[in-house]
Amino acid sequence: MSKRNIANPSPLGLSGFALTTFLLSAINLGTLGVTHPNIIVAAAFAYGGLVQLLAGMWEMSIGNTFGATSLSSFGGFWISIAIILTPGGFEIVDSYDSLEFQHAFALFLFGWFIFTTILLVCTLSSSVAHFSIFLTLDIAFLCLALGRRYPHLSGNVYVPHQSLTYAGGVFGMLSAFAAWYNALAGIAASNHTFFTLPVLHFPWSEHSQKLRQKSQTVEVTQT
Repeated sequence: MSKRNIANPSPLGLSGFALTTFLLSAINLGTLGVTHPNIIVAAAFAYGGLVQLLAGMWEMSIGNTFGATSLSSFGGFWISIAIILTPGGFEIVDSYDSLEFQHAFALFLFGWFIFTTILLVCTLSSSVAHFSIFLTLDIAFLCLALGRRYPHLSGNVYVPHQSLTYAGGVFGMLSAFAAWYNALAGIAASNHTFFTLPVLHFPWSEHSQKLRQKSQTVEVTQT
């Protein structure tokens, strides 16, 4: 019986994460004058949510614990965001007064900041490219959480702190492009492209250690 080949699901999951994060970060930056997050609902349900969740399940099938945990969790994150932001659908926003909602959303984001920090620590033995996704995302979550924790009054409604939200948008955008870069690196590693992208493995990573051992073995053989 021939061995069944399974495609690498990581680029798919990273692409779903990247596009949805890009959209929300662009809104947080006020790009093209767009400030309402309604457009994110569709992408958060379908691409960042469902597709990324499926990619996480496929990571589980190939034995990648980190990929399964991170992609599935952030798939759940985006579905949660879509549920919160669905206009009139789940009435989550309307069930709070404006200040309490900002503080409740802050708690939600602080929880994801803690979880992302855990993932960040786990990437210290991987590559600079992989590490950069979670470093920038972690900072984005912290800025956005603080922006909700310390909102300001606009008319009769409390809104997120503008400067902190903008900072969160900047780091979120960096995280999105880092995820796209890693996705491209994963796709380009196949036989469909004429190039590969460097991901810069840390010197102490297992990959770098294997390369050094291989180099030392070659040197010994040549002598």
